[in-house]
Amino acid sequence: MPIIAIFNGIIIQMFFEDHNPPHVHAVYGEFKALLRISDGAIIRGSLPRKQANLVKSWIAQRQAELMENWHHAQTDGRCFRIAGPADD
Repeated sequence: MPIIAIFNGIIIQMFFEDHNPPHVHAVYGEFKALLRISDGAIIRGSLPRKQANLVKSWIAQRQAELMENWHHAQTDGRCFRIAGPADD
């Protein structure tokens, strides 16, 4: 599972040929969550509030890039890195 971003101690990953809805996997220490790309909602797992809000905000800012990455991950097995919030 490729790592597509790392910021503030949070690892963002995307699986190849993963199930719908389009989502990312966020890992922060022992916390793990799946967040929907369309609205940043946590659909499984949990993150501390601060980290959840940071990831949700990042998803909102990078939604088009994330959806493009999702498409590639599901069709041709490629993923690319996406800048974190501090990289802008």
